Amino acid sequence: MRLLAVGTLLALTGLTGCSAGSTLPDAEGTDANPSASSPDTPRGLESYYSQQVDWENCGDALECATIKVPLDYGDPTGESIELSINRRAADGASRNLLVNPGGPGGSGLDMVESSVQTMFSDQLQKSYNVIGFDPRGVGESSPVTCQSDAKTDEGRQENLRAWLPEDQEQIIEETEDYAADCAANTGDLLGHVDTVSAAKDMDVIRAVLGDKQLDYLGFSYGTFLGATYADLFPQKVGRFVLDGAMDPKSQAADLTKAQAVGFEHEIEAWLAQCIDSEGCPFSGTVESAKVQLQQFFAQVENEPMVSSDGRTVPIIDFVNGFILPLYDNSNWPYLTQAMASAVNDGDVDTILGFADLAADRQSDGTYASNSSDAFTAINCLDRPMNAGEEAMGKEATELMRVAPTLGKYLSYGEIACDLWDHKPTGKAGALDAKGSNEILVVGTTSDPATPYQWSQSLAKQLDNATLLTYQGHGHTAYGRSNDCITNAVDGYLIDGKAPAPDTQC
Repeated sequence: MRLLAVGTLLALTGLTGCSAGSTLPDAEGTDANPSASSPDTPRGLESYYSQQVDWENCGDALECATIKVPLDYGDPTGESIELSINRRAADGASRNLLVNPGGPGGSGLDMVESSVQTMFSDQLQKSYNVIGFDPRGVGESSPVTCQSDAKTDEGRQENLRAWLPEDQEQIIEETEDYAADCAANTGDLLGHVDTVSAAKDMDVIRAVLGDKQLDYLGFSYGTFLGATYADLFPQKVGRFVLDGAMDPKSQAADLTKAQAVGFEHEIEAWLAQCIDSEGCPFSGTVESAKVQLQQFFAQVENEPMVSSDGRTVPIIDFVNGFILPLYDNSNWPYLTQAMASAVNDGDVDTILGFADLAADRQSDGTYASNSSDAFTAINCLDRPMNAGEEAMGKEATELMRVAPTLGKYLSYGEIACDLWDHKPTGKAGALDAKGSNEILVVGTTSDPATPYQWSQSLAKQLDNATLLTYQGHGHTAYGRSNDCITNAVDGYLIDGKAPAPDTQC
C-alpha cells in the first residue's frame, strides 16, 4: 500500500526457528482446455471463462497477451474491457503464480518484466511460470485517465497546505477540476475499478490459464486484493502468500493513522542511524534531531525550494520524496545524503528525484504510468470516507498528536474522494475466506506502510492462515529481508509446506 501526502492525490534481523510446519494438500491440477460449461463458472460469464489466451513474445523471455472481462459484473452481457497480462515462463514448470506488487495502482506487468529476476529466488523462478497483470484501471489494462502530464507537473508545484483554512478553498476547487477531468477522460470505467471487481478478474485469469486453483503472491495492497479473492472464491485458493498485509476491517481514517504512526517510528529509527553517521545534517539525541527535522519541514512549508531544472518543490512534494527511502532501510544512507544536500546546501534535486520516482515521472517530463490516478480511483471506491469539515479537522488534530513530524501532511485526504463522481461500493469489514486452503500471511515488525498489526489482524480474520514474521525494518519481506523468509515462503509455494505457526525470522 502506497502512502502519498494529500497534496499529490501519494536490517536488524533476529533469526529464530524457521522450521517447516504443516503440509498443505496439493492444489488441484491444471486443465489446459477450460470448459465454458464447467459447473464452477459463474452464470453469464461462460464466454469470458472459456476465452483462449494468445501469447506473443514481448521481450527477453517474456510473453504478453490481452484478455477480456466485463466492465460491470452485475451486467455480464454488457460492455467489456481489456486486461493486459504477461508471463515469464520456466522450462518444465507446471504451475502458474499470479503476482501483484501493491499500490493500489502498481503494475504487475512491470513487476514481472523488471523485478522478478532479482526479487524471487532462483528455485521459485524455476518452479513457476510467473504471471503478471495490470488490474483494471491500471497501466495497460483499460486505464483510468485524468489530466495531462503538464497539468500534473503544475499541480505538484503548488504550495497548497490542506491543514491551513486559507488554502482549503483552492484545494477543493482544484480537486473538483481533477475529479471532473477523471470522469470526462475515463468514462463509465471510473465506477468499476474497485477491488472486488479486480478480484473477480483474477478468477477469469485463473480460468483462462487452465488452473483449477489459483496460486498467488501479493504485496502490500496486493494482500487486500488477494484476501478479497480468497473471500469470494475460497475453494479456488491454491497457495496464497500475502506479504505486508492491509487490514480489511480498518476504516480509512484508522489506516491513515496507523501509517502515520508507522512512519513516525521509522523516522526515529532512521535518525538514530543518521546521527551516528558521517554527513548527517542533524545532531544530538534522536528527539532533538527530530525537532530539527520538523523545523526544516516548517521552513519548506513557508519557502518552497527550487530544483536545478527550475521546478518548485513545495512541502507536499518534498515529503513525498522524503518518504520513499523509508520504505526500505537499505536506502536510509541515500536519504541521509539527500537531506544533507537539502539542509546544508539548499540542493533539493535528490529529494525531488525520489518524489519523481514515486510518481513515475521520467526525466523528459512525461509520466510512465497512471499509478497516482489509479491509486485515488480505487481507494475512493473501496472504503467510505468521512469528509465532513469537523471530522477531518479532528482527524488532522489526532494525526499531528500521534505523528508530529508527518501527521499534518497526511491529513484531509478525504477531500479527494468526497468530490469523486462515484460513491464507494465497498466498505471496511473482516474477510475470512472460510473453507480455503491454508494461506500464508507475512508481516514485518517495523513496516511503516503496512504496520505489523495489520498482518496480525488479517491472519486472525482468515479462517485458515499462518502468520510468518520478519523482525526488521522496511516494507514487506520476501525478496528484501533474509534467507529465513525466503526459505519459508519458497517451502510453502514450491513444496506446499507452511512454516510452523508464529515463526519468527
